[in-house]
Amino acid sequence: MAQTVISALYPSHIDITKTPLAYGDRALPRLNRELNDATLLTRQRAVMSLCDYLHDPENIAEALRLGTQTSLKALLKDSDITVRQKATECLYVIAGYSVGREAFLEHDIIVPLSALFEDKEDIARKNTHEAMEMISETPLGAKGIVDAELVVKLVEKLKTEHGQIKNLILDTLHFCMRVDTDKALATDAMVVFTEHLKHTEPHIRSKSARDIMDLSVPLAGKDKAVEVGSIPPLVALLKDTDSEVRANAAGALMTITITTKGKKTALEAEAIQPLVDLVNDENSEVRANVLKALTCLSESPEGRKELLNHIEKIKERCNDPIPAVVKAANIAVKVITWKP
Repeated sequence: MAQTVISALYPSHIDITKTPLAYGDRALPRLNRELNDATLLTRQRAVMSLCDYLHDPENIAEALRLGTQTSLKALLKDSDITVRQKATECLYVIAGYSVGREAFLEHDIIVPLSALFEDKEDIARKNTHEAMEMISETPLGAKGIVDAELVVKLVEKLKTEHGQIKNLILDTLHFCMRVDTDKALATDAMVVFTEHLKHTEPHIRSKSARDIMDLSVPLAGKDKAVEVGSIPPLVALLKDTDSEVRANAAGALMTITITTKGKKTALEAEAIQPLVDLVNDENSEVRANVLKALTCLSESPEGRKELLNHIEKIKERCNDPIPAVVKAANIAVKVITWKP
């Protein structure tokens, strides 16, 4: 005769790791209360549920109105890794919206969040840097990071972090340097970017070259790039198999060679031939940056003399299907063929 089996397992549709949501508009107030509960299990379940709840864009504004950002800010100091991990993930989701980025600045969340740069758990640091990168994508957010004196810390973390986090740090620094390059120039950022030009991952090589280009916009940055020896590895990257790496390397050379010192160093590094070889590259950004770099080099007598041997190849780009490339080619031809 069959007997009933008494099971200790929960029904399959019940997740014991998450707090059951209250009905309708009572869900968020209850979650917010439980985020501040003294019981660890309650906090864990609440932050897990909130993380899922915030992935619906309709819930973001209401969550911010109820002050969940303040509760999440407090959870960044929690001793439990699960709470810290999910709290940083929630903040990353919130930072993906304009109202969320405004809340970060209004409630001074940037500095407490940056404390987790030193967290012992990789996933918590990754979520932290994802949120920080998202904030930096707006000028006000980038300024907030710069004003919080975090550029120095980001450059230091770039030296030691894992590849995936390095990518996020390079992106964050990129947006910060569009707002202010002085803080980065005051550190050894140019040296660190130059070292990463030889990284095994193409994304990191590409973003390092892009960041060198950003940092080289002011005159002090151009001089710094020459001083620390950034030009030879950039010239080497012109032969990289990744088109994005080639484009950013050419862009960095284009920026640095505006100065006489930069032109001289690039010519000594024999940059002209690798640049000329890329005039017909399949990537239009590569072609445009290469032509601009060649224009800068042709402003020196030595560069003009050598480039006159390649003028016909450069003239072919005057019929390029991309208007920006055509404009760059016309200027290059005009400068190269100029006679006093």
